[in-house]
Amino acid sequence: MTTAQCTTMSDEVVALEKQIGELKQKLSEARRRAPAQPIKNYTLKTLGGRDIELADLFAGKRDLVLIHNMGKGCVYCTLWADGFIGFAQHLKDRAGFVLVTPDEPATAAQFARDRGWNYPIASSHGTSFKRDMGFEPKPGETWPGVQAFRKDDDGTIRCVGKAHFGPGDDFCAIWHLFDLLEGGAGDWQPKYTYKQQGGCGCGGCGCH
Repeated sequence: MTTAQCTTMSDEVVALEKQIGELKQKLSEARRRAPAQPIKNYTLKTLGGRDIELADLFAGKRDLVLIHNMGKGCVYCTLWADGFIGFAQHLKDRAGFVLVTPDEPATAAQFARDRGWNYPIASSHGTSFKRDMGFEPKPGETWPGVQAFRKDDDGTIRCVGKAHFGPGDDFCAIWHLFDLLEGGAGDWQPKYTYKQQGGCGCGGCGCH
């Protein structure tokens, strides 16, 4: 039997979505209640190899969103970073925004150009920044994620929030889109490049 409409979801789905929404609100409130942790004003490197202080990455804002990337060798981190291309201008309207990579500046600069990343990037290579922030559990082994910082009037920088990245998190929408498919993500994994699928480019997809 077929129908011309698809307007309802199961009661189970509706109930779970409501529950998840309420839990996310509680999580946000718990994060805001957690004590902020003052940190030092770390010195990182620009992609041109110059020193830049963490305080400067706020770009005149009181708040900073900082992405912990694992470097060009991680295709998953690259997927997340590619996704920020569209969000960057919106994020920077509310807060400072920067991606921090463990790669050396020259390596990071070339990779950023290749990917078309259009937002600030800094290198933590040779520093203890990622380790001190809890994103490098072992030397040379880094974790992906995000941190939020606040800069007070006296220049004190405080860590006010953090989260780790992984498939299904709230920071890369593609997994939630795949979850709507009958088979979910299946065995799909991100790649650095994809074969042209004939979608608008335009390869005859019928959009024109």
